[in-house]
Amino acid sequence: MTTLLVQAITVVAALLAVLGLASTAARRRIGLVHLAVAGVLELLLLVQAGLAVAAMVDGVRPEETATFVSYLGSVLLVPIAGALWARSERTRWAGAALAIAGAVVGVMVWRLLQLWEVTRA
Repeated sequence: MTTLLVQAITVVAALLAVLGLASTAARRRIGLVHLAVAGVLELLLLVQAGLAVAAMVDGVRPEETATFVSYLGSVLLVPIAGALWARSERTRWAGAALAIAGAVVGVMVWRLLQLWEVTRA
């Protein structure tokens, strides 16, 4: 895992949160732009997971491996759950679901980086 990738994920997650809040404030439902940003976020998270798994296969493991793996698996589900929830919500509050998902991902990736930096080589 690299800090640069975590920063990129954070920027996209913040963009998703801002888009969600903006559509909620404007009393609008979400659109394709929201879903596209959620898709980009998911793609970046998959890249991060792939890099982490490859490093773990190589023998680089975090000190708290079980916690790291559970965070890694969970963070992959957050944008998907947020997008599904937002698509099923027919009111203006759909954007709030995406905003929450973006905020959660933003926090979780930094925690993942903290866990990763304490490794047993």
